[in-house]
Amino acid sequence: MDSTNLPVFMQRISIIGLAAPLLVLVVLAMVVLPLPPLMLDMLFTFNISLSIAVILGVIYVARPLEFGVFPTVLLVATLLRLALNIASTRLVLLEGHTGTDAAGKVIESFGQFVIGGNYAVGIVVFAILVVINFVVVTKGATRVSEVSARFTLDAMPGKQMAIDADMNAGVISQDEARQRREEVRQEGDFYGAMDGASKFVRGDAVAGIIILVINLIGGLLIGIFQRDMAFAGAVEVYALLTVGDGLVAQIPSLLLSTSVAIIVTRMSRSQDMGSEVITQVFGDPRVLALTAILLGMMGIVPGMPNMAFLLLAGLSGAAAWWQYTQRQAAEQAGEAEAQKQIEAKPEAPRELGWDDVSQTDPVGLEVGYRLVPLVDSRQGGELMARVKGVRKKLSQQLGFLIPPVHIRDNLELPPTKYRITVFGVPTAEAEIHPDRELAINPGGVSGQLQGIDTTDPAFGMPAVWIEPGSREHAQTLGYTVADSATVIATHMSQIMQKHAHELLGHQDVQQLLDVLAKTSPKLVEELVPKTLPLATVARVLQSLLAEKVPIRNLRTICQALLEHGARTQDPDALLAEVRVALGRQIVQEINGMNEQMPVITLAPELEQMLHDLSQKGGGGALEPGLAERMQTSLQRTTREQEARGEAAVLLVPPSIRGMLARFVRQAVSGLHVLAHNEIPDDKQLRLVGSVAR
Repeated sequence: MDSTNLPVFMQRISIIGLAAPLLVLVVLAMVVLPLPPLMLDMLFTFNISLSIAVILGVIYVARPLEFGVFPTVLLVATLLRLALNIASTRLVLLEGHTGTDAAGKVIESFGQFVIGGNYAVGIVVFAILVVINFVVVTKGATRVSEVSARFTLDAMPGKQMAIDADMNAGVISQDEARQRREEVRQEGDFYGAMDGASKFVRGDAVAGIIILVINLIGGLLIGIFQRDMAFAGAVEVYALLTVGDGLVAQIPSLLLSTSVAIIVTRMSRSQDMGSEVITQVFGDPRVLALTAILLGMMGIVPGMPNMAFLLLAGLSGAAAWWQYTQRQAAEQAGEAEAQKQIEAKPEAPRELGWDDVSQTDPVGLEVGYRLVPLVDSRQGGELMARVKGVRKKLSQQLGFLIPPVHIRDNLELPPTKYRITVFGVPTAEAEIHPDRELAINPGGVSGQLQGIDTTDPAFGMPAVWIEPGSREHAQTLGYTVADSATVIATHMSQIMQKHAHELLGHQDVQQLLDVLAKTSPKLVEELVPKTLPLATVARVLQSLLAEKVPIRNLRTICQALLEHGARTQDPDALLAEVRVALGRQIVQEINGMNEQMPVITLAPELEQMLHDLSQKGGGGALEPGLAERMQTSLQRTTREQEARGEAAVLLVPPSIRGMLARFVRQAVSGLHVLAHNEIPDDKQLRLVGSVAR
């Protein structure tokens, strides 16, 4: 290696980077090479320190996923402890006859501390410690790991669907959706790894019991038959060494088992474990007050340890009184602040002006008083941000700026209802439960949920209002779960998309043309007002939005209007020409990138009848009986197409497309009406049905 590159190479090899591989090499060496007692003392001390650091890290980490390396740490710590058991067993069996310090001072000290002069009591105490670790902590942690891994992996498809639903509704961006998908993947990997890592802890507990028996029985046999020790002396030495060795190994094992249990029983969201425990267990002063009363009653019973019970009763009562006074002080401070605002001197009345004349808001949202916290960002409400995301998503999708949404409370509404208005006219309303979440059944769910049955206000799908704690279970069953703010935002998105043609005004059209003029000034100059008035252009754009055609491609639209505007200024005729120019875009949004597009046609006699009717004028009104038969036939054909997972497209001659489009928009949901000349030349058609009289 070149000497000039040596410093760079040494910088890359840091001490922290070498720690893990060195630790693995040391573990392998301990299995094979004999260790002196001093080195064994240092490694036992390091093992205990590592276990303490791990359990403290588990307690103080904000989220379990932030300790993603925990399964690996658990494996390495388990291997280290087993290697130390092998090394200590070698010293106990080889050098145990020399005295109680044969395997080091750490094992000797722990053994003397537990035995305390009575070997039978020491062995019983150690056996109880092993039972607690193996039967209680390790078995429970293993079971929780298995259940957590299973439910986490089962819930992944539902979580992915919820992320896609939020992104499609404009609630989150693509970057946020990508980040959430990565978190879901990491969560699945973490709990899957924890399910396997918990088996290491369980196996380690079993190995500890086996090593205890080997040390005790093997030591007695070696001491009596090979070292010619008396039975009492052999018991004294090997019992102390066995218990000491087992205790030094079981304490770190118990700490790691507890760490596994803590991390798999924690919530997946970010939280401070210490403050959450204190707040949830002792946050209500009534809990401490009742505890103080019960302890006081037990403290006055004759024969009980009165001093201990009465002391704890006094401390609990004092803590309850302190919490109560703190809560009262906070409430009084809030009431005083509100009273100051009420008693504030009102401003002098001013003269009325045109600013006092209220204008109708294009889009409004009225909420009952129990839904106000969803709107107030100071109370953690997310509805304002969700509505802003919906406006941004629809503006990009439709091609014009969606107007702001005016949100206000309405005391005339029921507490949990909301109402959506378009230009002051109530368009939709629904009732939600702000303290619950909505589990929507997209079809094909694998179970039922307990809750309040309802329907999704946006799309009318069956749904259930569930408790927030049942979210992951619902996602596991295949439900799409959304909180209250997302439900309202999705409903608003659907309403604004449905009424987009009403939200586009003349001023909005002028602003669109001004933006287009920056890149195509000559086109805009020749179109408005030389060829067409602004009102006609606005009418065509509104008609496109009414037929669910975005106006993002404004340049193509204006070119078609300029080309045909000199011949006619009829908005319907111009709309037909613009749709021909946008044919590729229209077909792509309906059928995607599929090479073939399934279409439905009209029977020749029905097609001729509708053509004659359109030529006679009169608005193209259909005879009631014919309209009813056509509606029934089109609805049945549309449902069949949707059941196949394909778009429903009715292909008709250009002369009757406008009349049928108006009829279908009112009578048949989900059916697209296209003219023959709107289909690109390279698109293949596949006939799937025909509608007759």
